[in-house]
Amino acid sequence: MHTVYILKCSDGSHYVGCTGNLEERLKRHNNGEVSYTKSRLPFEVVLTINFPEKYKAFAFEKYLKSGSGRAFMYKRFIGNNVQSLSPNE
Repeated sequence: MHTVYILKCSDGSHYVGCTGNLEERLKRHNNGEVSYTKSRLPFEVVLTINFPEKYKAFAFEKYLKSGSGRAFMYKRFIGNNVQSLSPNE
């Protein structure tokens, strides 16, 4: 299982990532080991989306980082109180 996640940083910016181990990745963010979020702590998890296939998760992360993907993300996810979403649900 791979997870695409969106974090809201303390400065109001958003970070999009993808990982096979969300708990470990969030620890790395909290410990200041990720350059983007290092100076923007604390953060909150806005959204997690689970994918059974790694390549689909990375493709969706790449899309969310594109211009149209960012627009989609802000329109559909950031303005809503969505906590978790899985393609299988």
